[in-house]
Amino acid sequence: MVFKVSDHILVPEHKKLSKEEKKELLDRYNITTKELPKIIKGDAALEHLSADAGDVIRIERKSPTAGKTTYYRVVTRG
Repeated sequence: MVFKVSDHILVPEHKKLSKEEKKELLDRYNITTKELPKIIKGDAALEHLSADAGDVIRIERKSPTAGKTTYYRVVTRG
């Protein structure tokens, strides 16, 4: 039996941004990927995304007060 971490109720939704979405995000906040928090390529939550170093991941968490919160992380080699 194989357990997919991404299916667990406590793991928020992770989505790899397209090149266009990544550029839009960086332009909107006038930042570079070096200024984003990091997430290691080997993180179990990323196993279904085939993410490479430099990709940006959008993480959407459910919040009892805000409804939904969005975070961004850049993938690093580790």
